[in-house]
Amino acid sequence: MKAVSCFHGDLEVVDLPSPRPDDAQLLLDVLRCGICGSDLHAKDHADELTEVFAEGGYHDFVRSDTPVVMGHEFCGVVADRGRKAGKEFKPGTTVVSFPLLRAHGGVHLTGLSPKAPGGYAEQVLAEAALTFVVPNGLDPSTAALTEPMAVAYHAVRRSDITGKDVAIVLGCGPVGLAVISHLKARGVRTIVASDFSPGRRALATRCGADIVVDPAEDSPYDAVPAKQRGLTELPALYELGIGAMEKLRKIPAWSHVYRVADRLGGTAPKRPVIFECVGVPGMIDGAISAAPLASRVIVVGVCMGEDKLRPAMAIGKEIDLRFVFGYTPLEFRDTLHMLADGKVDASPLVTGTVGLDGVAGAFADLGNPEKHAKILIDPSR
Repeated sequence: MKAVSCFHGDLEVVDLPSPRPDDAQLLLDVLRCGICGSDLHAKDHADELTEVFAEGGYHDFVRSDTPVVMGHEFCGVVADRGRKAGKEFKPGTTVVSFPLLRAHGGVHLTGLSPKAPGGYAEQVLAEAALTFVVPNGLDPSTAALTEPMAVAYHAVRRSDITGKDVAIVLGCGPVGLAVISHLKARGVRTIVASDFSPGRRALATRCGADIVVDPAEDSPYDAVPAKQRGLTELPALYELGIGAMEKLRKIPAWSHVYRVADRLGGTAPKRPVIFECVGVPGMIDGAISAAPLASRVIVVGVCMGEDKLRPAMAIGKEIDLRFVFGYTPLEFRDTLHMLADGKVDASPLVTGTVGLDGVAGAFADLGNPEKHAKILIDPSR
């Protein structure tokens, strides 16, 4: 079969033996595979990532000196199945799969390990237990977005955001756009999106952002409607505290009133839920510094290098900082069905499709935010 191999940062179409499914595995003919931002980073900075994953106990992540077939956002058709694979996976069935694979005595990250070749190929292996039949005749291009949309769905769920909260999305690349789409589907009333790129700001609007901001000219925090903005400076919080207590202490049972108000959420300052979807050094500290008091910051963008922040700033403002990664099998399944049922719209994300011989050019094109957001690979081209 033909596949795109990455070796020492170079992408080349090569001929490889067709894989064979083991017990409880499926062999898929790839229909579409998305190019992920993590693939772009891994191409040129694989060894930095390898060190990070090794510290976490995983020693088989992609590395520059070992050829790897990337691609973990794929949709395919069942070509063959191993013993013990479910009967629903008969040949010809269109499916998507959670990108984990049992191979070489361990479990590996499909497309991000040389031991589990990914979807930049005509065929790819998948675990039947982690594979889901595509419902409602959903087109392969949309079905292939299940994985990145599941990343965003997991981030939104972990944020504990409600419809009444204000969401601020920093960065409108594919991850930020996917987050916006899920926030819209979740019924969040006010979504502010921030990006330097005019093209990506336009896509953010299509995905459901209510307010779009060029951070070179305006602050996304100032763009929040005044009634929902919250406190931005510590002295204002101190004054509010004294003023509120002056009024409460005039009530004989003030502590009971305070306790009831606290239980109902009436004592908490208004604050946005901020999704950091850029993933470059300085973004986390910048969000902490600029955010209103008591804001919740969800770190979705994967910063590949070292970073630093000032804990005293986060402590003084009582910033709630949450890091997210990946998704659960149930979130993956539910994302697929939300796409198939039209409950979430991911169509603005796809801006191009190439064949295997166009992957190297697609990587270059994705460096320009005005040209593309998400490029899919169609191995049949």
